[in-house]
Amino acid sequence: MQDQWLKMWDNRYKQQVYVYGEEPNNYFKEQLSNIKPGKILLGAEGEGRNAVFAAKLGWQVSAFDISHEGKKKALELAKENDVNIDYRVGSFPELGFELDHYDAIALIYAHFPPSLRKDYYQLLDNCLKSKGHVIFEAFGKSHLPYRSKNPKVGGPQDIESLYSIEDLELCFPNYKSIELAEKEIELSEGIYHNGVGSVTRFHGVKM
Repeated sequence: MQDQWLKMWDNRYKQQVYVYGEEPNNYFKEQLSNIKPGKILLGAEGEGRNAVFAAKLGWQVSAFDISHEGKKKALELAKENDVNIDYRVGSFPELGFELDHYDAIALIYAHFPPSLRKDYYQLLDNCLKSKGHVIFEAFGKSHLPYRSKNPKVGGPQDIESLYSIEDLELCFPNYKSIELAEKEIELSEGIYHNGVGSVTRFHGVKM
């Protein structure tokens, strides 16, 4: 299953275009712009659009993904924008990111396989400093009817990979919530996120 997952993402990112665009996710852009720059870790970062945006704001950026093709394009985008990012490829627990080190963590459409979710979110929490921020956007549990109506909006096809508000409360206990909601939005991100969908958003501060 992991090999199929990796092959799918490598094939997607091999395309010449940036398949989710070169501009940052709107929610990430809005939330990060209100936080003093420090050290940030971005999970499932793909082609680097959000990492590059953070670096241009003055953040010290680390990122990870399973796709080497994603990393190649992220580093190309960083070079074009004259910024640096520390981008690592592989299984997150094996990548050696420092604990109690980051001022912010961003997870933008980081639909980790359900079997990995508990361990990944515990480790992400351990990497974040006290009073650090988590910025999260992903497709919500109500998204499947939107995808059926318009496949171009994208997102997982199995409900287990989608996120409810309750899922995020379990993933991030002991956080002060700035925002936690599932809502309908219009997406326009590259060639794979286009149209109306249901997303779950979370911006929290670690207590």
